Amino acid sequence: MKHLLKDFRSFLDHGNVMDMAIGVIIGGAFTGLVKSTTTNLINPLVGFFTGRESNLTNLKLVVTKNLVFTYGEFLNDLINFLITAFIVFLLVKFINHFFIKPHRKAAKPDPQVVLLQQIKDLLEEQSKKAK
Repeated sequence: MKHLLKDFRSFLDHGNVMDMAIGVIIGGAFTGLVKSTTTNLINPLVGFFTGRESNLTNLKLVVTKNLVFTYGEFLNDLINFLITAFIVFLLVKFINHFFIKPHRKAAKPDPQVVLLQQIKDLLEEQSKKAK
């Protein structure tokens, strides 16, 4: 049992768990922020421009009494997803731009060096044929 606890403590001290925990906490806060943005900023704008209620969750399509499609909550979730995906896209672009160095292409050799290499190769071939 002591060995198991020691291994677990080593796992926790390794750092990856702390990074993951921080990521989960920030992700939860970010999710709340995006949901609040959708609910408090985007929904009222949609309501203003459509002249209807400002809460998308109440939008529904009633076909019959028993067949009702409540698509408003789906629209809220879709907007939340698009905002989150766009922010993640921007973060990845930022990280790639500032922290990941692009691979440098191999520089083209000087044409004179290439020509001299070709001459050298021809001279070596001629000397081998002469022997």
